[in-house]
Amino acid sequence: MSEGDISEPLRGGSVQGTARILSFPAAPKQVSFNRAELQTILNLYGRMVAAGEWRDYAIDFTPDKAVFSVYRRTSEMPLYRIEKDPKLAKRQGAYSVVVSTGLILKRGHELDRVLRVLDKPKVVSN
Repeated sequence: MSEGDISEPLRGGSVQGTARILSFPAAPKQVSFNRAELQTILNLYGRMVAAGEWRDYAIDFTPDKAVFSVYRRTSEMPLYRIEKDPKLAKRQGAYSVVVSTGLILKRGHELDRVLRVLDKPKVVSN
């Protein structure tokens, strides 16, 4: 038999195979931010970077929640965590802003309203 030839029993011959189709293992479910949510968060992040308040960020997706962490310096703990927890969507709201100490600043059903707690205008004194 030369290279590329197929043996005759596989072509519909007399041998019945026991071939089975195996499905891929299911990917573990992860909570993530959709495009609109990520755009809203990154718009705020861009404004705060331009103001010199924030310098770095990290995004974590787990089976329970999605977390966008904001840092002043990369070697520190995050200043704020913007979390999306779908389990709390019907009760308190899926979105929350958490300070590095664990205190929840704001929680709600709408991301842009929750993020307003971080986007307060600064008072400049003369």
